[in-house]
Amino acid sequence: MSSMDVPADTPRPVARESTRTATAPTMTWVTLALMTTASVASLRAAPTMAVYGLACVFLYLVPAIVFLLPTALVSAELASGWTGGVYRWVSEGLSKPLGFLAVWCQFAMTIFYYPSLLAFVASTIAYIIDPALASNGVYTAIVIMVLYWTGVWVSSRGTKALAGLASWGLVIGTLIPGTILVVLGMVFLGQGNPSAAPMNADHLLPQWTGLASLVLIVNNFLSYSGMEMNAVHVSSLKDPAKEYPKSMFLAVILVLLIFILPALAISWVVPADQLSLTAGVMQAFEAFFSYFDVGWMTPIAAVMLISASLAGMLTWLAGPSKGLLEISRSEGYLPPFLQKLNRYGVQQNILVTQGVVTSVIALMYALIPNVSSVYWIFSTITTQVYLIVYLLMFVAAVRLRKTQPDHPRGYRAPALGLICTVGLLASLAALAIGFIPPSQFGGSSVWSYVLFIGCGLGVLGLLIPWLFLRFRKPEWRTDAAKEEVS
Repeated sequence: MSSMDVPADTPRPVARESTRTATAPTMTWVTLALMTTASVASLRAAPTMAVYGLACVFLYLVPAIVFLLPTALVSAELASGWTGGVYRWVSEGLSKPLGFLAVWCQFAMTIFYYPSLLAFVASTIAYIIDPALASNGVYTAIVIMVLYWTGVWVSSRGTKALAGLASWGLVIGTLIPGTILVVLGMVFLGQGNPSAAPMNADHLLPQWTGLASLVLIVNNFLSYSGMEMNAVHVSSLKDPAKEYPKSMFLAVILVLLIFILPALAISWVVPADQLSLTAGVMQAFEAFFSYFDVGWMTPIAAVMLISASLAGMLTWLAGPSKGLLEISRSEGYLPPFLQKLNRYGVQQNILVTQGVVTSVIALMYALIPNVSSVYWIFSTITTQVYLIVYLLMFVAAVRLRKTQPDHPRGYRAPALGLICTVGLLASLAALAIGFIPPSQFGGSSVWSYVLFIGCGLGVLGLLIPWLFLRFRKPEWRTDAAKEEVS
């Protein structure tokens, strides 16, 4: 996901089975590859991997093979056979309560996703105002709350331009600055300047200092999340069985280039011990622009990065909460208060409730001195919660192949059992590794870190959905939806 992804499991008209069977192919496999790349690739995670220098190549390739590809292939089979996204897949393959757990986790991960995303925005804005603010927790908390509530206001008015805004945000805020960063880095090295990180064969693998040295790989699972979103378009291909794998392999290559090259460029100019996990991209831009005597471009780069993040936030605000609402109205998973719509037909009560929780979480930035530490903790909790979705999806896929082998599918993943096993084991490993503090947290208490991550995962990912299921009442089911307007 990437972090600026379009919501992964929002029910979409294009996924209706009648549309899938009634229309002619409307998309080439290259187009689908580009769409998938656009929905996954992001610069926000680059500083997280740049601390490893050349070893970031390895740390990106491993999750791509064991997680990115399995997710893409399995979700393609499920999307081509069952409409309705993850909720339908898990409900059909396992049970409706587990289907609710899956769609809840897709929504709940955004509660920690927004603070970490907007912390990146805050640090980027700081480079326009005063770079010292990038490490100021109070400033970061204020920016998070102001931007989030502004986003709620925009989304609650049912703005139709959100999709276009997200598309432009991707081009302006990811592709263009990413290309500039890499080109400047190559010119920088080409002029004989030494790299801040060693670029020789001895550093192809991360230095082994115990399990903590590999913890940052977990963050890449979240970076790759969202591949299942574009699986709904598999039926738009002329020959899904042949073209979809080609599309996904091309997308994987493009995504890896967008992730790896900017991370390397950052490592060339910013030493690992000086790198901020939130402001690392701007640190690199500032260093390159200063070297090439074009410091006036630093604010421009900041504005470009901000545009992508804000566009992504608006898209996410409009997505997962809508999917949760639609399922809850038909099945009665949420109380009536959270099911009501405002006069624009938007789930405003869900957005506001989520905003209150997000604001409380944002205060952590003001209370904990190290902004990078808070950013990493929130990113890890986000990944942990989202991994529950994939665990359920892989198990459901295997079950559906056994229980409904003759169900029509536009695409059948090869060696589904093996693919799901690899994806499942990789997700479980990432879930476990997420409880280990990275080597950068050497001075912090291990048990306090584990407790914080465990509480975040347990409360947000398991306890809250269990409480909704445990205490739901028949009258929460609003089939007629009489009072849609609050």
